[in-house]
Amino acid sequence: MANKMAALPDISTRPVPDGAAVHANPLLDRLYRARGVSSEQELDARLSLLLPWQPMKGMEQAVDLLLAALRQGQRVLVVGDYDVDGATSTAIVVQALSALGMQLSYLLPNRFEYGYGLSPEIVALALEQNPELIITVDNGIASMDGVAAARAAGVAVLVTDHHLPAAELPDANAIVNPNQPGCDFASKAACGCTVAFYLLIALRARLRAMNWFAEQGVEELNLGQWLDLVALATVADVVPLDANNRRLVQQGLNRIRAGQGRPGIQALLEVAGRDWQQARSEDFGFVVGPRLNAAGRLDDMTVGVRCLLAENPGEARELAARLDELNRERRSIERSMVVDAERYLARLETSHLRKGHVLYEPDWHEGVIGILASRVKEKVHRPVIALADSGEEHVKGSARSIPGFHLRDGLDWIAKQAPDLLIKFGGHAMAAGLTLERQRIDELQHWFERAVDQLCEPEALIPCLMTDGHLLSDEINLENARLLETAGPWGQAFPAPRFFGQWRLEEQRIVGERHLKLKLIDDLGQLIDAIAFNVDLDQWPTSHPRLKGVYQLSCNRFRGKETVQLMLDAIEPLC
Repeated sequence: MANKMAALPDISTRPVPDGAAVHANPLLDRLYRARGVSSEQELDARLSLLLPWQPMKGMEQAVDLLLAALRQGQRVLVVGDYDVDGATSTAIVVQALSALGMQLSYLLPNRFEYGYGLSPEIVALALEQNPELIITVDNGIASMDGVAAARAAGVAVLVTDHHLPAAELPDANAIVNPNQPGCDFASKAACGCTVAFYLLIALRARLRAMNWFAEQGVEELNLGQWLDLVALATVADVVPLDANNRRLVQQGLNRIRAGQGRPGIQALLEVAGRDWQQARSEDFGFVVGPRLNAAGRLDDMTVGVRCLLAENPGEARELAARLDELNRERRSIERSMVVDAERYLARLETSHLRKGHVLYEPDWHEGVIGILASRVKEKVHRPVIALADSGEEHVKGSARSIPGFHLRDGLDWIAKQAPDLLIKFGGHAMAAGLTLERQRIDELQHWFERAVDQLCEPEALIPCLMTDGHLLSDEINLENARLLETAGPWGQAFPAPRFFGQWRLEEQRIVGERHLKLKLIDDLGQLIDAIAFNVDLDQWPTSHPRLKGVYQLSCNRFRGKETVQLMLDAIEPLC
């Protein structure tokens, strides 16, 4: 879908709270305080300031299970998920526990055959490997039946997850999830890979206290070597970047830029034409993440895990190339589905805009509906559920939301109002999944709109671009562009700075298929390069002499030269 380049929505400026400065640079101080930073320590990325693992409920029992497996030589099976968070979580646990000498294998459900989580069907498949301990990563908190099936077969289960739990928890031997009731871990925004990382921190601490490393002649685990995996998962899973998550992301980026990252991540950056020495948090969300996710969407996420586990750069490049091919295929499928969605939206525009949209076409690809829901959500600024066929009678859905409507709470509300409508559901505030009978799609539309009406404040449904105000002419320079690149990491709930401006249009031309390259002149006569991606070709280029818009200040690197460039998120002609 083209960006909204024909008209700007409402624009608001983030308020900057009063208080002591948190950064010496006046621009950064303003930006940080507008994002809720209240002390210099929140900006300190040192690992010594990470939240301690001890308040995480279930951690001691989880470590007990791992120690028993280590001492008794148990066969351990890691059951992951088919997205980036699940793949990175699988990779980090497999590598770390293998380094301790555990007998380890892993299993990632194929989304088309088994669906999400530790289902009874996945347990049956897992039992073929005769595990004595199953560790779930990035799933399991909703797997009541699967955990029960494993326990009935005599297999211990350790659940590590971060998704929001239901009223009932699975009867696992141990559960580590910062969002479970009674957990005092301060960061509820931890992704699945971070939970797995903290499990390894706690295990290492216990082994240190036992003097195990020295007695066994085993090198102590350097957990820092996997911080790039944690950083990737944190950004790609779109969890809020609170202070703890920002430290993890920053440390992971530092490793990649220093050439110490996983060969697979470096290869995925290279295959996309990105310089890993200049890696940014946005690269996780828009470059590496989509290529890994393409494996789970179209094929088998095992390809993605193999890429992350690869130690040989040549092998990593081969697997990255395969993932890049899958991502190209995914984009082609997505484009066709987006056309279908746009036709649906065009029909709606003649009647009314619903408060929430439920979309379904019989031939939509189950692996791409999450991206489709996200694209439509961005266009209409409404919560969206996209559905695809799953078997003869059922459809599966991926949902995406807007700030102000908590998706999982909304689905839980629906389940209480219509108890037999949703066969299963789960997720986060901004993303969720669900299953229901195909014949009840219209009923879901009814209840989804009711949920949005009940739980979402009306002003949240009004599109609004939040900015950081204006930049003065002398602030639009290369030094500040570089500064903002490294001042993050930016991401969910800690957005990259965006500014509002007005300019005289000097030059404009279309490059690529739908990108608008511009030269703009500000009120002081400064000539500035700018680019807007995926514009509506019916609207651009324009005959109007002046523009207004919202932009990011960026550093454009081309053939060894760096120049200032405005990345336009939205523009509108000034009449």
